[in-house]
Amino acid sequence: MCPQTAAPAASRIPRDHNVCRFLTRRAHGFYARDAGVSHRKNLRLLRKIICQESTTFKNVWTTHSASPIAYERGRIYLDNYQCCISSIAQEPRILYQKPKCSKSEKIEDALLLECPLGEMLPSPSDYKSSLIVLTVRNWLLRLCADTGEVLEKIYLADSYCKFRYLSWDTPQEIMVVKSAQNKLPAAARQAGIQESVLFYLAVFQVLPLSFIGMLEINKKIFGNSVTDVAVSNGILIVMYSMGLVRLYNFQTILEQFMEQPFDLGHEFNWNGQAGVVGKYPFGLPRNIKITDTPPLLFEAASLENAFQIGGYPWHYIITPNKKKHKGIFHICSLKDNALAKNGIQEMKCCSLEPDWIYFHPDMSGRIIHVGPNLIKVLKLKEVKSNTEQMEVAEDFTIVANRENCVNNTVTVTASGRVVKKRFNLLDDDPEQETYSHEVYFDKDLVLHIEQKPNRRFSCYVYQMVCDTAKDDDCSNQEKPERVFCEKGGRIFEYT
Repeated sequence: MCPQTAAPAASRIPRDHNVCRFLTRRAHGFYARDAGVSHRKNLRLLRKIICQESTTFKNVWTTHSASPIAYERGRIYLDNYQCCISSIAQEPRILYQKPKCSKSEKIEDALLLECPLGEMLPSPSDYKSSLIVLTVRNWLLRLCADTGEVLEKIYLADSYCKFRYLSWDTPQEIMVVKSAQNKLPAAARQAGIQESVLFYLAVFQVLPLSFIGMLEINKKIFGNSVTDVAVSNGILIVMYSMGLVRLYNFQTILEQFMEQPFDLGHEFNWNGQAGVVGKYPFGLPRNIKITDTPPLLFEAASLENAFQIGGYPWHYIITPNKKKHKGIFHICSLKDNALAKNGIQEMKCCSLEPDWIYFHPDMSGRIIHVGPNLIKVLKLKEVKSNTEQMEVAEDFTIVANRENCVNNTVTVTASGRVVKKRFNLLDDDPEQETYSHEVYFDKDLVLHIEQKPNRRFSCYVYQMVCDTAKDDDCSNQEKPERVFCEKGGRIFEYT
């Protein structure tokens, strides 16, 4: 309800309209002086600088590794997270270097934790950015992101399962630790012993780090053909070998099947076990026991279990569950499974690697469709003639420059006639294969992490340079000298 005043109608209507608009903006989270407004203004300024013709990115330093390289918020991790390098310096700066660890201490997965805003936390260390890592021996460690110091240690479980994966249910709020698929040894299988538990999931609240519960995904409840599970945004996603994907309300499962809550560090005596929650050798109790099939929210069949949800109103993307449909994507309404207008997206391309599609992570509802030399940005909008139906419209397209190599082959026939054949080498030529690449953009930096087929990894750091000099002046400049240096037992190359 807009406030009423005694002012004349001519002056009252615009002011009331502005108040309503302001209240509406506040309801959607827009404030005149909030951090989001400042962030958006900074991004607009950054975009203008980047799009200037005089702006280029210069390779400032490079390093190589025999093990995978990871990047998180201005930090580059090498040697299985044992070495951390700052990416925001023109020269490589090592934040910390840990001694080489044994195989039993090897890190399987990691997530970066950021301090929540506006909350009082129990420990000063909770206000620091930290890295949650999962080790081979089922230890969950919280490390200081800048020093590598161990801030917390949690023992998950003994040898009955092997935890391998970390993921977010709700980013920076609810974390899920998932085991590898549980398989019996060959001797046990030959003896006819059946294993009904397929996966274990341990759920934590962050920050401060607190235990919610541990549950198992059992054949007796979810079926024999389960191949994988995932948790995202309060949804348990169960995938099956025949391409079927089923969705369940994960929050309802936690509430309905929770037998007893437990706190980290507290003693427990439960189901014949006694110990301390999260301490060796007991680990975490399996306090969530699914005894019946949860209510099904949604199911769909998709090739290779590819399934995504996004957009507004909610839509999902699948590939029809037949091999001939590979590379064809259907965008459908989650409400009634209706195919959106122009909802079949196919990028006819000849490439070693298939095109791929996903909802943009900024929650704008846009859809990104990427091919070998083309990026389509799509959006969902109402059909003018039918507001109940949505259509997929092209927002804009980015076309990448590509070099089409031309081969001229000469063939001599039996009669001596020379025949020339001319054809283009496209992305389906094995010699033209592109390898694994990751590109990160962070303010004035671009990082390119490359994996080559011989298990050699490289990280290239580029910094934005705004050079207003004329092209003629630039062409006369000498190529910058490359310098090699050793820091922490590692060789770096920089200008």
